[in-house]
Amino acid sequence: MAKASDLFVKALENEGVEYVFGIPGEENLDFLDSLSRSEIKLVLSRHEQAAGFMAATYGRLTGKAGVCLATLGPGATNLVTAAAYAQLGAMPMVLITGQKPIKTSKQGQFQIIDVVDMMTPITKYTKQIVSATTIPARVREAFRVAEEERPGATHLELPEDIASEDTDETPLVASYARRPVTEIKAVRHALDLLNKAQRPLLIIGAGANRKLTAKMLRAFVDRQRIPFITTQMGKGVIDEHHDLFLGNAAVSADDFPHRAIEMSDLILNVGHDAVEKPPFVMTTGERKVIHINFASAAVDPVYFPQVELVGDIANSIWQLNQELEPQAHWNFRPFLRLRDAIRNHIFEGGEDPRFPVLPQRLVADVRKVMGSEDIIALDNGIYKIWFARNYRAYCPNTVLLDNALASMGAGLPSAMAAKLVRPDRKVMAICGDGGFMMNSQELETAVRLGLDLVVLILNDNAYGMIKWKQEHMGFKEYGLDFRNPNFVAYARAYGATGHRLENTDELIPLMAECLDGSGVHLIDIPVDYSENSRLLHETIPEQSKALNLEE
Repeated sequence: MAKASDLFVKALENEGVEYVFGIPGEENLDFLDSLSRSEIKLVLSRHEQAAGFMAATYGRLTGKAGVCLATLGPGATNLVTAAAYAQLGAMPMVLITGQKPIKTSKQGQFQIIDVVDMMTPITKYTKQIVSATTIPARVREAFRVAEEERPGATHLELPEDIASEDTDETPLVASYARRPVTEIKAVRHALDLLNKAQRPLLIIGAGANRKLTAKMLRAFVDRQRIPFITTQMGKGVIDEHHDLFLGNAAVSADDFPHRAIEMSDLILNVGHDAVEKPPFVMTTGERKVIHINFASAAVDPVYFPQVELVGDIANSIWQLNQELEPQAHWNFRPFLRLRDAIRNHIFEGGEDPRFPVLPQRLVADVRKVMGSEDIIALDNGIYKIWFARNYRAYCPNTVLLDNALASMGAGLPSAMAAKLVRPDRKVMAICGDGGFMMNSQELETAVRLGLDLVVLILNDNAYGMIKWKQEHMGFKEYGLDFRNPNFVAYARAYGATGHRLENTDELIPLMAECLDGSGVHLIDIPVDYSENSRLLHETIPEQSKALNLEE
């Protein structure tokens, strides 16, 4: 016989869990005791939200569910944002929360809320464990559901009295499962549209960011020579050095990649996720869309594909590539002229010496110091658009950004998880001053874990993205400015090394020095967002629309 918490931990070990991120409370003490005898490492964070962001990023990078832990009540409510982050971002994650005894209780309703009910709309699966005998099935199902397509968050509540029960149950072994593949009849419908098209275009979305899918897509593009664009969360699925890469759909409309959509008569939309802020691809006119995904399309006024290949994406792409022959009548010359215009545009501003630093210069300099497999983890802010547009990703999952929940505060915890998963790679967190301060206490966690990590703080003393929107919508400037601490002293207080940029030309050598060093380095970078409105709402749309791409 063993206690139920021992069985729970053995079930986690059986799932291959390496880390549990979180903050225990008194209701987790049996679980914590069992964990202390396990090879699973506890990563003690300073806030439950950050623990959830770390667990979600672990899941994003590995495909295996990350695990986070909190106590009941306020500990559980602090996980809500992270649960939504994983659920909307399709990152496999299992949340574990404690609870007061459910059979007898001497504390009334102290700290008790219905956590299972709270988690229902933001997870794929949520259950309270009411008996030790159900632990093997509940844990196995939580991991199965979290990891199957479309991945997301699941939740288990382990009450204090259940955790201390005696049991002789053993963990369940995962069953062998294969995803279904699309039917050949659907493939033939897609082939018919492709053979008739004049200007097919490939769009790579979040759901295509899987290892085997990336391999099949690269083979497809290399053989068929069809140009492609990506969504923000599809970055890097195919090396953006590729001669057929046209750009990233980082803004809603009027950017250069949208010209490619306008010119196309058929779109292969691979891994489309309605959660992502989309490039709008559909009209009621002549342009057709082939939806290639693990699940059928959710039809709405701006998305109603004519053909759907539903099943394993990698297999669907492989079938198309086997059956399709490149067509002589396909005309990609306008796309290639657009590609050249995009590349020329991306270089604009990359050498601008002005200080504070302009976003285009910042992106260009970061790209110069990061290797092809090194990882940047972006918090949420206006700079995210610039990195999505201008920063070339050469490998999958090397640009970690959130275009689903788009939560502030995730940049630093995501970078920490990335460094744990990929210790051989250089990792950089890129945060606005607003987002950084939402989980800045995790600097202590990063230092305690001995991580080699560089954190850029883009400092404009304001919530810059909302300020940009406020200006663009014609509102007066109000309510978005604040004062920051001395970030150099702040970093040192946590045992990290702090730096402040004083000159734009010092940025590359300073970043290189920090990346080559050890420990946690924080760089305070004053930035100038004053050109956002002119560039994103005036110059770029005007340049894009002025292009003469027709023969």
